[in-house]
Amino acid sequence: MTAPVTDPQAPSWGQDGVRLEIDGELAVVTLCQPKRRNAQSPALWRALAAAGRDLPGGVRVVLLRAEGVSFSAGLDRAMFTPEGIPGEPTFLQLAGAPDQELDDTIASYQQAFTWWRRPDLVSIAAVQGHAVGAGFQLALGCDLRVVADDVQFAMKETSLGLVPDLAGTKPLTELVGYARALEICATGRWVGAEEAAAIGLANLAVPGAELDAAARDLAAALLAAPRNAVIETKALLQGAAGRSFDEQRSAERAAQARRLRDLAGIGD
Repeated sequence: MTAPVTDPQAPSWGQDGVRLEIDGELAVVTLCQPKRRNAQSPALWRALAAAGRDLPGGVRVVLLRAEGVSFSAGLDRAMFTPEGIPGEPTFLQLAGAPDQELDDTIASYQQAFTWWRRPDLVSIAAVQGHAVGAGFQLALGCDLRVVADDVQFAMKETSLGLVPDLAGTKPLTELVGYARALEICATGRWVGAEEAAAIGLANLAVPGAELDAAARDLAAALLAAPRNAVIETKALLQGAAGRSFDEQRSAERAAQARRLRDLAGIGD
């Protein structure tokens, strides 16, 4: 049974562009402002962060999807105007804020993009159409990406005189390497489905009509594996880049010892 979840601190989730549904061990987070091509705003980021906080403990896999022809066209263009978005700081106000206040504000925005890689979850982004700037970084926030054959990724921040600051630079570099990441970000060019799959940005590219089914098939395959084994494996892989070969072998041994003892019923 799929059930919607409502956060009492965020009563306007749908208005803010996010829907959260729980189906047993699967959570589905949907960007639901298709007429606006799921443009992003601080309100949407607060709703996404709330979705992460509201996940029941039994959820193992999170599927991020979007309604309409575009996954997300990036920042709401109103944020670039002198007036900005009512109730939100304008870019000019952000620029004039004290260092700590500015840092805290950006950090609060980043919360919408970081919880997807929690060690107890595996997250999948199902991406169609345009995924631009903040939309690209939101897809990068997930562990895995399934894309439609019409997908178009682009990191447009540099062309606007900005930098990607929504936690996307590290996963992009890890996925495609420094040189390719620099080229994609500095030029702001489009990356289509075929290239995304070829360079490791996408795990799978499928026809648009098959996107939702393919993402749900992947979710089902992840849910078929024992939860604790997946958690331990994810932790090993996430930490591998920061360990030497011998340190990684040691981490593997420790993880396997925990699994063996757990399976034998003698774990902590």
